Amino acid sequence: MARGHWLDPFARRLLEATGQLAPRPAAPAPGGADPQIERELLELRLRQQPQHRLRSADEAQHAAALGWRLDVNRASADDWLRLPGIQPGQVDLLLRLQQGGVQLSGLDDLQRLLELPTAQLAQWEPLLLFRWYGDGLPASPAPSRLDLNRSTAAQLERQLPQLSAERRARLLRERQRQPFQDLADLQQRLQLPPALVEELIGRVRFSQGQAGPQLPRSA
Repeated sequence: MARGHWLDPFARRLLEATGQLAPRPAAPAPGGADPQIERELLELRLRQQPQHRLRSADEAQHAAALGWRLDVNRASADDWLRLPGIQPGQVDLLLRLQQGGVQLSGLDDLQRLLELPTAQLAQWEPLLLFRWYGDGLPASPAPSRLDLNRSTAAQLERQLPQLSAERRARLLRERQRQPFQDLADLQQRLQLPPALVEELIGRVRFSQGQAGPQLPRSA
């Protein structure tokens, strides 16, 4: 019976990482794999496969140790898709807001926008870089979140004074035509400036389903 070729462990893992050798199951070594070897293999993988997705918190930590960072307000779709557990719909929302000039100021903005579990945000945190491009940071958002697809005209006026009367009226008309899907949809349909959308992050939400009609107030 033919005997397999012997390869030292690092050479075998190098060939597996570059796709030149099919991986084989192996019993875990006592105490786990050498972190330095894991980092070197991941570095090679990231170089040779620009769209390689990080699969775990450990890989995210290794990538951070290698110096890889995601510039949140300038990241491409390929950059976002490297993060473990991110969904295409979340990437689409982030890119649409970025195209509209909207920026995120920190982890809280990102968590509220994508409604991320704390554990998932913790996996991403070592890789995320929040750089603010332009003048001034947005004001801190209020804790309550107003449902823009169901709130009354009075609620909009009271809780979102940054929206002009004209924009509030247009919001009510637009949502009767079709409920808003998310912040990017709101920005596009109401033609809101980026600075105003940044103020709304964490302040508003979007339930689905047609809103009831706005009845005129009695005299």
